[in-house]
Amino acid sequence: MEKSDKIYVAGHRGLVGSAIVRSLKRSGYENIIGRSHKELDLTEQADVRKFFEEERPDIVVLAAAKVGGINANNTKPAEFAYSNMQIQCNVIEACHQYKVKKLLFLGSTCIYPRMAPQPIPEDALLTGPLEVTNEAYAIAKIAGLEMCKFYKRQYGDNFISCMPTNLYGPHDNYELQGSHVLPAMIRKFHEAKISNATTVELWGTGSPLREFLYVDDMADACVFLLENYDGEQHVNIGTGKEVTIKQLAEMIKECVGYEGEIVWNKDMPDGTPRKLTDVTKLHELGFMHKVELEEGIKLAYDWFKENIDSARK
Repeated sequence: MEKSDKIYVAGHRGLVGSAIVRSLKRSGYENIIGRSHKELDLTEQADVRKFFEEERPDIVVLAAAKVGGINANNTKPAEFAYSNMQIQCNVIEACHQYKVKKLLFLGSTCIYPRMAPQPIPEDALLTGPLEVTNEAYAIAKIAGLEMCKFYKRQYGDNFISCMPTNLYGPHDNYELQGSHVLPAMIRKFHEAKISNATTVELWGTGSPLREFLYVDDMADACVFLLENYDGEQHVNIGTGKEVTIKQLAEMIKECVGYEGEIVWNKDMPDGTPRKLTDVTKLHELGFMHKVELEEGIKLAYDWFKENIDSARK
């Protein structure tokens, strides 16, 4: 990559994309472009091709996706599969047609089998059944990273993929019906504190183990891969550390300063029992995360309080 390269970050306003833009700028890249969904609908092939024809980006980061938590994935699986595959097919093909120098495709660790070996190595992909609560999203993401691999094999395109673990931080989604577990907990505990509620209800048993990565660490890893990696196999991005959902809840409760009781609704699904990435490959390439979970939760909560009106929409 050259500092003068024109870099298109698809999804530049979201949790992931905005962090990648921040990281690129910290690394000295200034020629960064983005389009809102209103300006460019990535599900429309003709619009995507017109954009690439006019802008001719050198580097593309595909961080745009339809995302959500267990409830959203469970209730709208067709939407998650269709929209994400449309976005991916349109952007990946346009990158090929307009001879983009490099594409970074971002997936999710939900691509791995429900009962994958732990920690999960990259080669666990497609070795077993997926977790049913996010199967549609996972299948779409698998299709995207496999497409990048096939374009590299057939055409020699420099298309690489990475698989971030559970992310959190500035510009996260705090809308309760569609948010992930960590931002949902921040909002629930904050609102319970403000309203003096005596209890906060959380889903499941609290027993599943999860890994969480502060989004700016993820972004720095993406820029690192753009600068240093051209391999065919996707690369896990994570911390290699895990906590139970119950431990996470207690950490957020303490950070927020909520003094009530947590009630676990065991009639609601837990999701995958354990999901920890093997980040050996990333570490061997030379990158490690910097922000630990307790510090990251505080940073995320501070951002939420400063942006509370927009964050809760």
